Amino acid sequence: MQRGFKEPGDKPRRFYKVVETAPAEGGFAVLLDGRPVRTPGGAHLLLPTAAVAAQVAEDWSGQGPRLEMGVMHATRLANTAIDAIPAAREATAQSVADFAATDLLCYRAEAPQALVRRQAEHWDPLLERARAEEGLAFVRAAGIVHRAQPDETLARIRDLALAQDDFRLAGLAFGAALFGSAALAVAALRGWTSAEAAFDLSRLDEAWQEDQWGVDEEAAQRTARLRIEAGMLGRWFEGLA
Repeated sequence: MQRGFKEPGDKPRRFYKVVETAPAEGGFAVLLDGRPVRTPGGAHLLLPTAAVAAQVAEDWSGQGPRLEMGVMHATRLANTAIDAIPAAREATAQSVADFAATDLLCYRAEAPQALVRRQAEHWDPLLERARAEEGLAFVRAAGIVHRAQPDETLARIRDLALAQDDFRLAGLAFGAALFGSAALAVAALRGWTSAEAAFDLSRLDEAWQEDQWGVDEEAAQRTARLRIEAGMLGRWFEGLA
């Protein structure tokens, strides 16, 4: 059977036995039976550090008889960093700024007071650190009515994003979308908090509702899937440090 043979409607068959990583010119490669992996765009899947290469290799070694590309989160992020980010750095940085413009941490509940206090207790220290260390002054609002963030803050977010290399920029944009918050994505990037803790902070309101009314099974499954992605992102940033 030829490599990567795929029957109509089926997932690709696993076509390799041994997954390894090895130093290569400009970084570290992932090898399948001694052959380097390529991205969907045809580039070599070349990672900047041994730790990130090992993380991507785990995606491949953890596959069963059929390849489940949807759960190969680190590989997909690496493909994005290699194939998409170089030609779209400005647009990617703007996407991070767009999340800052409606940042989750800036929209606070008006009631009940226990939730108001919980949001302030968990979110305010992070926003204060963003202001002190990155010059990101976010405006908080009560309720859901949009309130514009300062132009200077959005410009600083764009500049911060553009200052990252392609792999960190890919992770930052992924985190902003995952958390619904550029502030949380920056916190994970800078190591102020783990990405998994940032994910928990992003769903503080949901957790409150679960405490009051119980956990919906479908929502719990979705949360579990997203937490896996947050864990991947945390390892990604740690591996790039």
